[in-house]
Amino acid sequence: MTVMREGGCTCGAVRYRMDGPPMIVHACHCTWCQRETGSAFAINAVIEAARVTVLCGQPVAVMTPSASGRGQRIWRCPACHVALWSNYPDAGPKVNFIRVGTLDDPGALPPDIHIFTATRLAWVQLPDGVPAVPEFYDRADIWSADALKRWAATRG
Repeated sequence: MTVMREGGCTCGAVRYRMDGPPMIVHACHCTWCQRETGSAFAINAVIEAARVTVLCGQPVAVMTPSASGRGQRIWRCPACHVALWSNYPDAGPKVNFIRVGTLDDPGALPPDIHIFTATRLAWVQLPDGVPAVPEFYDRADIWSADALKRWAATRG
């Protein structure tokens, strides 16, 4: 059975559906995510772009600077400008980092791992039992075998 989750922007002009589970869900505590979201961290569900269907409206891509110097493409609603997902240079356009907060049921996708915790805000308490790393990690050490296969398929 395929799990489908829907989401969208604040004004409702853009709606989308994730066709299947994400490969992984990151809570990113880097200072760039803090600045871009205006919050303590960003929660991103990593999924193949081919598994994301826009149901109505058309998000627009906004190139945004990043720590790598290569930028990221953030897909936003053209009306209310809410960030729906990003494409990062290392993952490429075939992988979307869905902003979990834009899902109709964001509580259904808690983080699988907390990343860049070296720059997390001191008052943020990390949950017990969820992996946390100071920067990034080796996918082979964290991802499931199925997720690794799916990731490899996006590379080919």
